Amino acid sequence: MSLLVKNGRVIDPANTTDGVQDVLIAHGKIERVGKRLEAPAGAEVVDAARKIVCPGFIDIHVHLREPGHEYKETIATGTRAAAAGGFTAVACMANTSPVNDNRAVTDYILATARADGTVRVHPIGAVTRGLRGEELAELAELAEAGCVAFSDDGTCVMNAGLYRRAMEYVLPFGLPVISHAEDAPLARGFTMNEGVVSTELGLPGAPAAAEDVMVARDILLAELTGAHVHIAHLSTAGAVRLVREGKSRGVRVTAEVTPHHLLLTEDAVRTFDPNTKMAPPLRTKRDTEALLEALVDGTIDCIATDHAPHALAEKEGEFDAAAFGIVGLETAVALLLDRLVRPGLLPLATLVSRLSRDPARLLGLRGGSLAPGAPADVTILDPDTEWTVDPARFRSKSRNTPFGGFTLTGGPWMTIVGGNVVQAVQAFGQRGAAVRAAAEGEASL
Repeated sequence: MSLLVKNGRVIDPANTTDGVQDVLIAHGKIERVGKRLEAPAGAEVVDAARKIVCPGFIDIHVHLREPGHEYKETIATGTRAAAAGGFTAVACMANTSPVNDNRAVTDYILATARADGTVRVHPIGAVTRGLRGEELAELAELAEAGCVAFSDDGTCVMNAGLYRRAMEYVLPFGLPVISHAEDAPLARGFTMNEGVVSTELGLPGAPAAAEDVMVARDILLAELTGAHVHIAHLSTAGAVRLVREGKSRGVRVTAEVTPHHLLLTEDAVRTFDPNTKMAPPLRTKRDTEALLEALVDGTIDCIATDHAPHALAEKEGEFDAAAFGIVGLETAVALLLDRLVRPGLLPLATLVSRLSRDPARLLGLRGGSLAPGAPADVTILDPDTEWTVDPARFRSKSRNTPFGGFTLTGGPWMTIVGGNVVQAVQAFGQRGAAVRAAAEGEASL
């Protein structure tokens, strides 16, 4: 099937494109980008006037929970949430049950994604067996099976010697090690950021140093080994400084930031809403300002949601006992458009780059570009749509968000994966508002 997207403002940082053009899609690939393209016979046409046409957005840090925790999320529901949020691909962390520390689990994830997934799914393998931090997982086997990176996300590998060996071991594969940078003894028992607010609220806090110490260690190990280390969910000004300094020395270090660490501070915890409890915790205004500056200047390479679904019962009750984490796939893009792009704090082209070209390059993924021959993964944004975040309408199985009730301007309008419309805000041709038409066999590519 051919599809012609007409009259949209095309922003493609990978090809330095920013202007009103048409995008022709055929046989699951980008056929051509240019002005006033003619629709081939039988092609469907999308009028994207006053819309923004981008390479498909990629979220390199999500928790799809399957296998083992399907009561929170499944690959089917998580990828539907991704499509609704404008993402055409996700990379899923290894903290499933069983842990993705061997080929059998990776094969299961990829097979389920092909059968039930709406967007592309890229597995991330564990660094250590069972995420216990004691011995290396089958890293070569995981790479061969299709893992795009390695991480014990959710826990920090505290054994520096073991982490060094992991970095050395993965060098031939050319894949990054993703660090959950949190010194366990320093952060033990925390529920929020350590500081004035935690003292006022009487809640145990984790100091910013708990993150900074491990970021420093991991950058030094990357410098020692020559490996690529990626720092997940950066949250402190100190960690930003360390990443910036590491890059200036030529260390292969990259980093990501979440929307919630850009937009919320520790003051949000004053409500005692368990949906403000996350790891790493919400930090200070100084930290959010440093994160935004780093995102703009490229010190931080990409934006990732750290989508962490939890059942309602796990987020109810006392703040101390609630689970860490929030869902983010369905709110991230709209929040960033409304709270950062509209006020002029983040250039639109930079946002598009940090969600498409940059994560694709970071993990070596196909996509992130609208060049002819590239996979036809396209995210179309409506910068003017107004809507209110209603967790009850999420495609995700879980509702744990601190952004419920937020009124936002701007958001995803259409999501195209492999040339197929998998999500559209309004009717398109003969299809309804929530189209499920992922390309056969493409969901995991």
